[in-house]
Amino acid sequence: MPTPKSTPARILDAAHELLRTAGLARTTTKEIARAAGCSEAALYKHFANKEEIFVRVLKERLPSVGPLLEELTADPGERTVEECLTAVARRALDLYTQTLPIAGSLFAEPALLRRHQEGLAELGTGPREPRDQLARYLRRERDRGRIRADADPEAAAALLLGACFQRVFFTAFAQAEAGAGEEAGDFAAEVARTVLTGIG
Repeated sequence: MPTPKSTPARILDAAHELLRTAGLARTTTKEIARAAGCSEAALYKHFANKEEIFVRVLKERLPSVGPLLEELTADPGERTVEECLTAVARRALDLYTQTLPIAGSLFAEPALLRRHQEGLAELGTGPREPRDQLARYLRRERDRGRIRADADPEAAAALLLGACFQRVFFTAFAQAEAGAGEEAGDFAAEVARTVLTGIG
């Protein structure tokens, strides 16, 4: 017989499903608690606010760029910089594909967006985190002599992740018409190669 899930795990499962289907703006802590089979008071025993739940869902239920970049920054092993950047681009495409529908509804409600920004700031995180982590990895590769000494890690990180986000946005906007027939892996390799041409 499977072990029953803990209350925090049930809350995160419920939040993930609601965020995926209803979006961040329309998902309330009351609805999350109901879907998790607990009271809203019980939810607040484990999480400070909806933003903390959102961050935990991002880190524990969705593809994450962070652990991969930490690994590559510490030691890329036998992988070339191009292989590393391709892996990062693939992970970023997965992440943005899943988070764009979740977060998109926020931009229709400026007051809710501001509250969400403040909540993320209190938690010390936000959408800039992957870019900052990628720039840190690229600085390390510059120190290793694997990219040009005059390369700009921040600009290169913005170019790679920005291209991934734009592709996901265009694909979602056009309902998969934009770039139909192209594999995400091919795009990841192409954008990694293009960025590396500028800094390699």
